[in-house]
Order: sequence, then structure tokens, then C-alpha cells
Amino acid sequence: MKENMTATPPAPQPAHACEGGHEHKPGEKHDHNHDHDHGHAHTMMIFGKNTELYFSLLCGATLAIAWVLGRTGIVSETGLLPILIASYIFGGFYTAKEAIETIAKGGFEIDFLMLVAAAGAAILGKWEEGALLLFLFSLGHSLEHYAMEKARKSISALADLAPKTALLKTKDGTKEVDTAELKAGDIIIVRPNTKISADGIVVAGTSSVDQAPITGESVPVDKIPFEDPANALQQVKELHARYKVFSGSINGNGSLEVLVSQPANDSTISRLVKMVNEAQSQKSPTQQFTDRFQRIFVPAVLTLVVLLCFAFLVLDEPFSASFYRAMSVLVAASPCALAISTPSAVLSGVARAARMGVLIKGGRPLEDLGTLTAVAFDKTGTLTEGKPKLTNVIPLNGESENDLLQAAVAVEALSDHPLAKAIVRDGKARLGNVNIPEAQQLEAVLGKGIKATWQGAPVYIGNLALFEALDNHHPSPEMTAQVQELQQGGHTTMIVRKGTVYAGIISVMDTPRPEAEAVLKTLKNAGIRRMIMLTGDNQKVADAVAKQIGITDAWGDLLPEQKVEAIQKLARDEHKVAMVGDGVNDAPAMANSTVGIAMGAAGSDVALETADIALMGDKLSLLPFAIGLSRTASKIIKQNLWISLGMVAVLIPLTITGIASIGPAVMAHEGSTLVVVFNGLRLLAYNKKIPG
Repeated sequence: MKENMTATPPAPQPAHACEGGHEHKPGEKHDHNHDHDHGHAHTMMIFGKNTELYFSLLCGATLAIAWVLGRTGIVSETGLLPILIASYIFGGFYTAKEAIETIAKGGFEIDFLMLVAAAGAAILGKWEEGALLLFLFSLGHSLEHYAMEKARKSISALADLAPKTALLKTKDGTKEVDTAELKAGDIIIVRPNTKISADGIVVAGTSSVDQAPITGESVPVDKIPFEDPANALQQVKELHARYKVFSGSINGNGSLEVLVSQPANDSTISRLVKMVNEAQSQKSPTQQFTDRFQRIFVPAVLTLVVLLCFAFLVLDEPFSASFYRAMSVLVAASPCALAISTPSAVLSGVARAARMGVLIKGGRPLEDLGTLTAVAFDKTGTLTEGKPKLTNVIPLNGESENDLLQAAVAVEALSDHPLAKAIVRDGKARLGNVNIPEAQQLEAVLGKGIKATWQGAPVYIGNLALFEALDNHHPSPEMTAQVQELQQGGHTTMIVRKGTVYAGIISVMDTPRPEAEAVLKTLKNAGIRRMIMLTGDNQKVADAVAKQIGITDAWGDLLPEQKVEAIQKLARDEHKVAMVGDGVNDAPAMANSTVGIAMGAAGSDVALETADIALMGDKLSLLPFAIGLSRTASKIIKQNLWISLGMVAVLIPLTITGIASIGPAVMAHEGSTLVVVFNGLRLLAYNKKIPG
């Protein structure tokens, strides 16, 4: 997995706070954090990756020494100059290096103006104040980068989930190979309590697998071998989750043989890392606002600073005082906190969501998710299990439940219809270890049911229409009423007849997910006004499911294009609406919603690419968590904006009037930058579903 794992590129960096006329695109070389990494490469022999922090501390230390020596009179002012120059060098090294590199590329740095302010202080003979500015500025930067790196590590840790090697099964036994060498069709051995090296299909062995790193599932998932390994790769997209494993998940106590389904650089974890990295570069509405604000604000500040330099022409003060005031305003008005306020929260929110198995593709869906007033759900596979289950077994005319089930299972075992498979599967589970005699001679009857011979007698299974047309032995009015009542409740109902005797009624239904009702109740309590189910099933089935789980609206008999129209109508009525589906047949509806949310996206290329938000596990319960995280992120972003804008609004008048000088201004400026960064990092610890 060399391309995506062992050499995964660093997460794109958010544009740094202190940017001026040239916008720093995420991932460009002149990004602060990126440049710091390069800078450290040149000074690695001194202090390693923390060189910038140590340089800042040396700046502070030399400043403190100069201050003590100057106050005690031990050293003359001339003798203090080399110490203060050393303080300037330590404090301004990285800022100067980055500013020069950026200007050489045609860019522009507000940080460069901090150097100008420090140089201006030195020209005026205020070396100590200039050194204090550089100390606080460099310390603030190094701590800010350290804090932001914590969020990035949460994301880059995803790349380390998958092992770098795998045990490949060969004709001669097994050999350890680089995961990058694996290809579809290879078979790898997964030992107990080790990480799985590739996405694939279990072909031998049974085990419980911890998929939490990929899907967020808290309980290990039982895996069993697929019974048709020769055709497994052709059927991989349709296979049940019990057969499939993901790279980066952790095997339990059993040993597994896994048929690799795709190369390591295209595994689920690889795509997840790539998309989380890309997500950081997508700007949220608030971030776009701050970018527009800065494009106006920065030139205005520079104009103000130039004008203030000539204040001595209208005020009774020397040029030095006007110049010093202008430098103080320059420091106070730097928009570092403003520009870093949103990226720090978005980065932390995306990282926290990824750890829970929720892929949020950038700042826009992260912010939009918390503002929703309506959520539309696909029915099959989203609100329901997505597969039929045996729901009712009603014996009649003296028949026992076991006898009725045995007859139904024996006959349906001859059919390959999905409903027949559900009856056989669940019927056998109910019967336990009973030995069921086999049926013979299956045939379709009038296109409305089936017939087979079981224990020497004909057995018919079908709908009401079959028995009304079959012969003169019609179902009784009571039985007909019972069947119709079940159908009204959304059940697919079948009658079982042995010879001429009606043995009973069985029904199947795509049942709601166990967590669906609780999730919808949580969303309702959180202020989601409308929750709509969109389905191609008939309206009766839609109404029956809606009644069970508490959905507010159920719209049935919808074609895919009608789902799109339904979403467009909801968007007009509610302004912001999400569409939750499987990311494949619901893609058009997702594209027309404010936020498209894909269920069970792990292993699905289409779901990962289509949706704004992908719930990697097949867990509807992740939705309240994602909405809660979004709302908390929005609150933190607003707090950060108030802090950063408020600080600038206070400091500019104070420095213009001379109440605050460079020292207090830089302390407040860097303090506010650190506050908004650490405030954003709070999202890394978020663990609620919906904030109260």
C-alpha cells in the first residue's frame, strides 16, 4: 500500500491565519505549517521537529537576560545590543524565512509586516519591545502549529490503520509481501488478533472482526466463509456484510483466509483517507465569508497604517511617535485569529467524525447538517433492514405451527425467489434442528403461487388470487379478512394449502431497523420538524412502516425521478433538507438535497463519491451524532468569529489612540489566535448525539 498508506501525503493544510494579499491554498508550499516542516528539515540537527518552539524560547530567554542586565546596570546599553540582536534572530528566523520564500513566489505575508514592526521598533531604539513582539509572535505561532498538528494527527492516523505487509497464500505455503503487491484474486492469511491487510471476501475460517476503525461499529461483526469462492469476485457488490472484510479492521480469535477483492491503493480505508484529506480543502460558508472579509479588511488596514505614519503632519508629535503608533496598529489588526478560527474547527470536526465512522466532505456539509429542518429517508435498507423476514405463522384447521412451517420450508426450499429464501431461512431458525422431509416437483401455478409434492400430497403456497382461481375450494371469509388485514399492515401474505385443506397463513415483510424508532424520536426532539420516507413500495406498505417507527410523512409509489421532485418540493417548503439513502439509486435525490447522506458506505465506491456525508457503517444511529457534531461545530465557529473580530475591534482603537502599545497588542493578538485554535480542538473530544 505504498501509494496510499506508507506514503500517504500529509493532510492538506488549512490556509493559515496570517495571510494577506495572496491567498494560501491548502497544500501549497508556502502554507505556514508546510513551510515550517521544510524549515525544520534544515535545522533538524539542532532541535528536531520542535526547533521553532525552542527558537522562540531562546528568543524569550535572551530577552529576559537583556532585561535583567539592563535593569541592574551590570551591562551598558551598548553591551546589551548583541544580546538583543540574538533575541531578534531567534524570534524572527522562521517568520523571516517564510516571508522571504512567499514573497519570492509572488505572494504576500502579513507576517512580514510583523518583521517590519519589529524593525521599526529597533530603528526607534526600542529593541526590547521589538524583541518582545518577536518572542510572543513566534511563541504563538509554534504553539498554534503544535495544537493544529493534534487535529491533523487524528486524520493521518487513519493512514496507519492498515498494515504494510500481508501473508500471501502461495502454492508453496505462505510468504510475507508488501500490501502494495496484492491484487484482486490473491488469497491472504489473517492470523488471530491481527489487522486485516486488504478489502476482501472470507473464503475459509470464521471469526469476529472489529470494524470500528472503518465503520464505527462498537460490537465486533461475525464473519463466515462465502460458499462459492470461484464466483465471489463477480458478486462482491451484492454480498452480505458477513462475508466481507475491510483493510484496517482487526481480526478476532479465529484464523481467516481472505480473497482480495481490490488492490490496496483502492481499498475502503485508502479512499477514506483520500477523501478526508480532500474534505479539509473544501471551504465552509463561514470560511468563505472570512476570506471575502479579509480581501477588503487587509488593504484597508494597510492604507490606515500608511496614513498613520504621516500623523505627525497634523498632530503635535515627532515622526517616531507616529511611526510607532502605526506599527502598533499593524500588529493589532493582523487577522490571524479570524482566518484560523474556521479551519481549526472544521479540521477538528472532520477528524472527530472520521474516528466515529462518519465521512464529512468538508466545511459546507459540516455546517449545513446542523441547520436542517427536514430529513428525507429512503425506505429499503435505510429505515428498514433491506431484506424480507418471516413475520407471521398462523396455523388453521387444527394444523400445528411446526407442521405448517415444515410444509412451507420444504416447498419454498425448491424456489430461488427472495421471499422463498426468507421463509426458508427464518423458518429453519424457528424450527431448530428438526429434520424436514424434502419436497419434489416444484411448479408455478397461474403465475400467482407455487405447487410441490410433500409427504405424498400436493402443497400450494400463494396469494388470495391463486386460490380464488384454482378450484372450488375457496378460502373462508374469515381467512380472507385475516389475509387482507395483514396486507393492510404492509405484510406480503401467503396462504398454505395441503391438498384441499387450508393449513394456515404465513407472511413476510421488510422490517424496520431496530434503532429506527429511537433515532427518529431523537431527531424530532432535536428540532427536525419533518421526517419523510420516500419509497417505491405501495402506499399501504409505506404507511405500515411509518406507523411502526414514527415517521411524519410516508410517500409511496415513487419512481426515482419522483423522489427528486419530492426533494425539490421539500427544499422549497423547508429551505434545507437532507436525503438519506444508499448512495446508488438515491444519487439523483441526494444531489438535489442540501446534504446527501449515504448509509453503509464502507466498500461502496458510488456511495463515497455521491454523498456529502457517508455513514461508513450500516448504522442509522450515527445520524444523530453527526447532526450533534455539526451543531456544536457551528457554535464553536461562531464563538471563534466573535473572539477574533472582537479582539480586532478593541485593539485597533486602543492602538490608534496610544492606549496600547506593541507589547500588549501582540499579547492580545497571539492570545486570541491560540484561544480560537484550542476552542476548535474541543471538537476532537465531542461524544454526544445531539447537544442539549
